[in-house]
Formats: sequence, C-alpha cells, structure tokens
Amino acid sequence: MKIVNGWFCKVGKSRVIPIFGDIEIENGIINKIIPKIFSPKLISKPIMGDNIYDAGGAVITIPQVNFHDHFYSRLAKGLNIKGSLDSFHNILHNLWWKLDRGLSLSMVEASAKMSIIESIKNGTTYIFDHHASMNAISTSLNVIADSLISHNLRGVLCFEATDRNGIKIADASLKENINFIESYENMDIKSMLGLHASFTISDDTLEAAAEFVKDYNLGIHIHLCEDTIDRVLSKEITGKFPVQRLDYYGLLNDKSILAHGIYLTKKDCEIIDDMGPSLAFNPDSNLNNSVGTPDFIGLPESIPMLMGTDGMHANPGRSMKNVFLLMRGSGIPFEEAFHRISKIYFDQISFAKKYFDDFSTLNLHDRADLVVWDYTPPTPITSNSFFSHYIYGILERTPKAVIQAGNFLLKDKLLIGIDENEVNANIYEQGEKLFRKFSRMK
Repeated sequence: MKIVNGWFCKVGKSRVIPIFGDIEIENGIINKIIPKIFSPKLISKPIMGDNIYDAGGAVITIPQVNFHDHFYSRLAKGLNIKGSLDSFHNILHNLWWKLDRGLSLSMVEASAKMSIIESIKNGTTYIFDHHASMNAISTSLNVIADSLISHNLRGVLCFEATDRNGIKIADASLKENINFIESYENMDIKSMLGLHASFTISDDTLEAAAEFVKDYNLGIHIHLCEDTIDRVLSKEITGKFPVQRLDYYGLLNDKSILAHGIYLTKKDCEIIDDMGPSLAFNPDSNLNNSVGTPDFIGLPESIPMLMGTDGMHANPGRSMKNVFLLMRGSGIPFEEAFHRISKIYFDQISFAKKYFDDFSTLNLHDRADLVVWDYTPPTPITSNSFFSHYIYGILERTPKAVIQAGNFLLKDKLLIGIDENEVNANIYEQGEKLFRKFSRMK
C-alpha cells in the first residue's frame, strides 16, 4: 500500500519533523519514505489507483494513546442514580462502585465494543485500561483483550484490586490480574497490576500486590490523590499517606501509572521522581467531579507525564488540549504551556515503548500505525510550528483514516470490518439490562 500527498509528522529526538510526500507500506511496516516539494497542485487532483490512499495534503501523526481509560464506564450514561452526588466520595458510592457491582461479562464485552468504536474514531489505537466488574471478575480481562485483538487494537490491561467489597473480592481481583498475565499476554496485549486507590486498599492486599509486582516484574496502575479523601482516609486508616504507602511496599517503578495526582506534596513528588513512575492526567474527569486539577507547572519536569480520559471519552488529545487551556487560563505564558504539551507528547512515546518497543514514530522501518487527520494545514507546518497546528488545528478535527500495522481500521471516516448498527444494537440491549438492574440496586 502507498499513502501519498501527506504531511508525515515523524518523531525525531525531542521534536516532530513534518515531511510532505509519500510512504510505502509492506507487511505492516513503513519500508519507504518519499519526500516531495509541497505544492497546492499536488493536492488539487487526487491520485487514484489500487492500493493507493491519497491523503490530500492532510497531516499524518502517530496514533493516540489513552493511558488511563475505564472501558467498564461506557454504559453509565443516563442511569437512574439514587443518592447524592455532592462529593467525590458520594459519586463513587452512588454511581461507580454501584455500577461496577452490576456488570455482567456480557455487559463488559458490550462496554469494550463501545470503547473500541469510540477509540478508533478518535485515532486511539493503544489503550491502557483500568477495569472493574466486581461480580464478574474471572476472565473479564480476557473478554476485553479478545475484543481489542479482534479489532486490531493494542492494549495494556489490569483489574483494579480493592478491599471495598471485602477480602474475598480483593483476593479474586488480584488473582484475575495474575491469571491474565500467565495465560494471555502477547505482542499486542500486555499487563499491569491494577489497584483502585490507597484509601480502599488494605495493607494485606498491598503486601500481596508487592509480591506479584516483584515476581512478575510489573508496573502498577492506580488512582492516586484524585481527591483529598485519598490522603485523609489513607492516613487515618493506615498511618501513612498514599505515596508513602506505595513506596513502603515497593510498588513504585518506571513501568507504573499513577492516575490523577492532584493532591501531591513536595515530599510525594520527590518520591515519585526518585522511583520513576508516570503521572496520567485526566482533566475532563477532574472538572466533572469537581476535585480540582493538578498543578501542571508546579510538578517537577523530570516526572514523566501522560494523558488519560478516565473513561469519560476516547480522545486523549481532547484531554491534552484541555490541559493546555487550563495552563493558559491560570496565566501560564504560551511558551511554557507549549513546552509542557511537547514534554507530554514525547513522554507518552517513551512510556508506550516500555510496553510496546515497536511503537511507531513514523520513521523508516517502523510499524505502520498512523492517523490521517481531516486537517490540511493552512500555513506551512514545520518542527517549530507543529504544536501550534496540533493544539489549534489537528485536535479540532477528527481522523479521516486510521491505520494499524498497515491495515485500515477507519477509511474515509467509515469503520472497516465493523457492523456498527449490529454492535450498537447489542450495546443497547446490554445497557438496558444494566439500567433496570442499576435502578433496583441499593
């Protein structure tokens, strides 16, 4: 296959290098890059032919990566919520902890299918999911992995272990992580050890988790200081603050994701910086839950920073743009805000490569994973101007094509190999069952 007349934004050392031209793909690999001198005439008359896709002057980037998603959340729209939502703790009790107890494996599968469709449409083909279905634990990660594999996406999965439903559920949650690691991992599906949040996890569970992390060389995926309640209850119940607990049990390493990180102290940051885990920001969720937002500028720049959606949507680029706007809204100068966004962009690539060493940077001999955006730059696009185009142009559009390992997942804005009407019918069927069940739950 040949993709012609595109602005291929390959990644060099700490910079994006836009090159106009063509690429040839063979066996899922970029085997030739053919630079051309840009001229509007080249995009005014599309090239037609077998195995040729004319990008029409569009910008082409690496795929999006969602570093903190919750597939299980997708059926939550429009539920009959009883009880107050006036605090973060009440939101958890009256919505999310109730929802995850109501899910069946069929609902988990429908949620995964919905997430996959949304992800592909947003150019997100790598997903770090943090799962919970407390009455459908066994094989739940297999169900999600099967859905990802069948649609040519790559994922890093885990089940959130927690003591909030008792020790038997906590043990079963840890077991699900380990069973999945031992039975499923392959080149496209990887594993982490999932933990909910410090304030819902006992010392015994953390100690068991620490053994698994050591034995299997795992990173953890955990909510950290999303709300002040994590600090208050962790200290009250265990005598230690969240970061200190994780450090005490040896659970922090450079393969780990700490989601949110809103209420971190200077001491917390020093520990995180020393141990090497990454922070995954989820600004849309933070704003929705009224828990505040991280101190994007105050955090040490040496801590790797990633983007997630916390299950609210499947577009981590939207989250990144919101981080940029939050920085600008707090008075951060343009230069510093763009610097931080570029840092996140490159940090994400570095972290993705810890799990997928062949993660594409659109260079010669890389995997042909790429997104053709419905955005033709109105002014020259260069290394210096890329992030201006990215924030104000690319992220305001949707993909017109998504390619994974040389195969179209989306072409001319149409899903390939997915009967969306059939999938949506099943999603509604499972969603209606959840709606009825949720309405009866206490």
